[in-house]
Amino acid sequence: MSSGRGSFHQPKDKLDKKIKEAGIKDKIATISREHPYYGYKRITAQLRRDKVIVNYKKVLKMMQEMGIQSRIKHKYVTTTNSKHHNKIYSNLIKDKEITGINQAWCADITYIRILNGFVYFAAIIDIYSRKIVGYAIGKTLSPKLAIAALSIAIVTRKTDNLIHHSDQGIQYTCKDYIKILRDNGIRISMSGKGNPYDNATALIIL
Repeated sequence: MSSGRGSFHQPKDKLDKKIKEAGIKDKIATISREHPYYGYKRITAQLRRDKVIVNYKKVLKMMQEMGIQSRIKHKYVTTTNSKHHNKIYSNLIKDKEITGINQAWCADITYIRILNGFVYFAAIIDIYSRKIVGYAIGKTLSPKLAIAALSIAIVTRKTDNLIHHSDQGIQYTCKDYIKILRDNGIRISMSGKGNPYDNATALIIL
């Protein structure tokens, strides 16, 4: 009887394991869609915040099986050009408590390696939820890339009493970008020169 019972329960155990792994993969896919710049370590950390206990190696293996790869390289290599004479704005979010969405956004640009080179990824991230609210991909660091990401965010989110935080890059200080912020009543905030990891930008270091 015991051998028969064991043989009966073995397939169920395997089925339970597959169901559990499928659930984790579903959560990985959701996190990856909301945070396309996350690698396996950040996805693992988010899973743990969501009370899903799993190790890095397991998440990496699952991501590979799902075809999700971490291809985004570290920020602040060639994406920020602060050698300009445009107006620089004060940091409005230093020591400020963010208590909900659409109170403060952070703008950032990084790059993604592809088979024949790389492309630039501009994103607007809600500081409270840490979710991307607007993004654009392009082959150059033209201000148009940052403007495209900002325009999407403005269309999809409320901008009342909103602070926009960024570094001092030329994309965020150019007159066209500043005009869009002002036209939408968005307050402008920038991190200190030479300190790209200042405050909100640290949330999206890659």
